[in-house]
Amino acid sequence: MDVMFMILGFVLLVVGGEYLVRASVGLSFKLNLSKMVIGLTVVSFATSVPELLVSLNAALQGAPAIAINNVIGSNIANIGLVLGITAICTTIEVDQSFYKFNWPALIVFSLLIYYFLQNDHQLTSIEGWVLFAALLVFIFLLLKKSRSSSDQASDTTIDALSKVSYFKIFVWLTIGGVALYFGAKWLVDGAVVVAEKMGVSEAVISVSLVAVGTSIPELAASIIAVIKKEKAISLGNLIGSNIFNIGSVLGLTSIVKTIPIEDAQILSRDVLWMLVFAAITLPLVMISKRHKLQFKEGFFLVLLYSVFIILVFL
Repeated sequence: MDVMFMILGFVLLVVGGEYLVRASVGLSFKLNLSKMVIGLTVVSFATSVPELLVSLNAALQGAPAIAINNVIGSNIANIGLVLGITAICTTIEVDQSFYKFNWPALIVFSLLIYYFLQNDHQLTSIEGWVLFAALLVFIFLLLKKSRSSSDQASDTTIDALSKVSYFKIFVWLTIGGVALYFGAKWLVDGAVVVAEKMGVSEAVISVSLVAVGTSIPELAASIIAVIKKEKAISLGNLIGSNIFNIGSVLGLTSIVKTIPIEDAQILSRDVLWMLVFAAITLPLVMISKRHKLQFKEGFFLVLLYSVFIILVFL
């Protein structure tokens, strides 16, 4: 029964995440935001809401390992699994902003969360405010940069949402909100019990199964983009999602409730793997010499992610 709750939680997170993204994009058009701004900020934040609700729920229910490792595992899965599978299926173009802004920002956020956790083995309210403030600075610089960039890129999915009515947006927000609430609750409840029955720690379940569950919206969006031959999913979007996960999810969750480190392997293994996956994207792009990520790079990322999962359960 607990496994069924976990599976149902996964499904509801996917459904809720999809409707929330639709509603957010539709509402953004009503507010006259540009497509570039919507793609860089609104969509990134909306796809981070499943992680936010799962982490917040876990922290309030006294499961700190799930609250932290949900984000750490999701960031690993976004690069190893989502980016890897997408690169296997299609060529991912890498623009100059990756080298000059997106990748350095991801490294800064990743090192920041590592330092905070290593320093006192907890994530406090003050540290949460620092992470959230850093995210606001990141968004400000992102929007400033986007003004000088071309906004001509066409995405049929986003274009279709530009004419959605307020009523539809309200319905989508309602469906998304309810689905995400119950999905997060049932996923956390199920994960705690399943971890106990399997004889593994909550940290193991959260960095693997729970993290993949909260990354499913990004994976689904990537696969849909490949099928529709759209360029909606880029390396920048996934890196942006990882930054939002650290700044908004861990930032806001620790502001509400201090998150202690109760499992030593979070620091000795999981956070270090997150840093490896964050760092590895640059040499992969540089090695290709084509400013592209293709089959070989994607296969390597998925292989590396498989090694990580095997080590986690060993």
